[in-house]
Amino acid sequence: MDRSKYLTVSQLTRYLKLKFDRDPYLQTVYLTGELSNFRLRQRHQYFSLKDDKAVIDAVMFESKFRQVKFRPEEGMKLLVVGHVGLYERSGRYQIYIDKMEPDGVGSLYVAFEQLKKKLSAEGLFSRPKKPLPQFPKRIAVVTSLDGAVIRDINTTVRRRYPIAQVVLYPTVVQGEKAAADIACQINRANERGDFDTLIIGRGGGSIEDLWPFNEEVVARAIANSEIPVISSVGHETDTTIADLVADQRAATPTAAAELATPVLTDTLLAIRDSQSRLANAMQNRITFAKKELAKQTQSYIFQQPTRLYENYAQKVDQLTQQLIQLQQNMFVNRRAQLQQLASRLAAGSPRHRIDQQLQLVNQLSRQLKTDAAADLQRRQERVTGLIRQLDALSPLKIMSRGYTYVTKNQRVVNHASQLAVGQAVQLHFSDGQALAEITKIKEQKK
Repeated sequence: MDRSKYLTVSQLTRYLKLKFDRDPYLQTVYLTGELSNFRLRQRHQYFSLKDDKAVIDAVMFESKFRQVKFRPEEGMKLLVVGHVGLYERSGRYQIYIDKMEPDGVGSLYVAFEQLKKKLSAEGLFSRPKKPLPQFPKRIAVVTSLDGAVIRDINTTVRRRYPIAQVVLYPTVVQGEKAAADIACQINRANERGDFDTLIIGRGGGSIEDLWPFNEEVVARAIANSEIPVISSVGHETDTTIADLVADQRAATPTAAAELATPVLTDTLLAIRDSQSRLANAMQNRITFAKKELAKQTQSYIFQQPTRLYENYAQKVDQLTQQLIQLQQNMFVNRRAQLQQLASRLAAGSPRHRIDQQLQLVNQLSRQLKTDAAADLQRRQERVTGLIRQLDALSPLKIMSRGYTYVTKNQRVVNHASQLAVGQAVQLHFSDGQALAEITKIKEQKK
């Protein structure tokens, strides 16, 4: 047999892998299928794609999966791009995926709906909204340094309420790093702790441009903000996760500034009107108080002040008489109680009770001596009887009637079969011992 014709399994697998790697039709493959066997892992993702007739294993490495905006779910229809290769260890072919998106719906829309559903279940959208202060002193703005948002907000604040200070926390509002930077600036404004209102926003754009404001890290930064947050992202028709979590939503940056500030001239007019109404109210109260004072000074209390306490003096006399009568009644009752207690104390004198207890002790002592003597007599009689029984059962008593017992080597011989002719034994009597020799053995038949 020529063994040189045979390949090892690893050689065949390696050959097939080279075929897969060099096939130009497998270098870039566009594939659609249903997601199966998916379980989110810490790093690389392993799952399957299938249709009603076939299934293929799939791998998506960590660096590629981080670029996916939505979270894949079991049974989801997907569009993927990748290359097909052979995994040598298992000998199975699989697709290595570089891009992934939902089939029929954009990946960003799916990611938006998934995060919206998650945060809604946690109650971030339905939590109580913080009210905006009516007269803010300091307003923090988280937006781009060179965009139109900060210019519109500054213009509106200077026009409506110029005494408020606007502080910009510049951030990037587009790109992969924008979400983390926006959340960082929101947290920085809260750490400072002296702002009354916080505005976040950017101008309009595509869903990709506005996507940082749909990230979970931004939503949680807004929800955790101690400062009331106004969200102004995109145009009026755009809705982001930030808009849903914020305490107030504005269609434009100008509208956000108007929500955050009152109109100073209107406020001053309202203050003057309040001052006028307050002055009139105080004047009316003073006039009413003067009339009340004049009325009270003409009353009989001021004209005849002694009448104020006449009734009270009479009531004091009545209460004094009642108090004296109560004290006398209490004294009589206490004396009767004292006499009753003295009688009960005499009846329950300790001397009387001691005498009774001494008589009882003497009686019990005599009874104890009688019972002890009777018990001792009974025990002595019982001991005497037991001695007689023990003496009757004593082996020495039996031997005194002519019985003996035989020992051999200091052991009692119970049966004739334990002896042999010529053997020396010892005979025990009630008054001594004797040595003997066995000359004949006659066993009793059973």
